[in-house]
Formats: sequence, C-alpha cells, structure tokens
Amino acid sequence: MKDKTEMIYTIPLGRVYWGRRTNRAARAIKLIRKFVARHFGVPPEKVWIHTDVNEYVWRRGIEKPPRRIKVKVVKDKEKGIVKVFLVRK
Repeated sequence: MKDKTEMIYTIPLGRVYWGRRTNRAARAIKLIRKFVARHFGVPPEKVWIHTDVNEYVWRRGIEKPPRRIKVKVVKDKEKGIVKVFLVRK
C-alpha cells in the first residue's frame, strides 16, 4: 500500500446536527479533526486545521455549520503533522 501524502476528502458533517444547537460548529471542527486523524493514522493532536476551514465552518454561526465540507489534506512526513486546507470551488 502506498503512503498517503495528499488527499481530497468530502467530509459529511450532518452528524453534528444531532444534539444541542448551541455548539454545533465546535463539534464540526472536532469531527473534522477526528476524521482526518483516522484516515491518516495519526493522533488528533497532530492534525492542524487551517483558518480558512475554521472560518468556513463558523461563517453562519455556531448553530448552523455546513452539512459537508471539501478539504485537501497534506501530510508532512518530517514533522508528522497533517494539515487540512479548504478546497475552493
């Protein structure tokens, strides 16, 4: 199996709509971090989320994050950090 260094994912965020409305955007960021960590085999602490991704999730407020988000994930082999960038349409 080849080692992943760069991938594009569409992450479904509909799961964050179950539960309280008052912290959905924060849960969406945690879900993105967990999703990327699982797919790249690193601990969640090693996932770095770009500010564009954060602003895209939070742009409609804490109660209405997007239902899905398309991201580009790049792994830095030297540092072991995985970076998450927003894919512009």
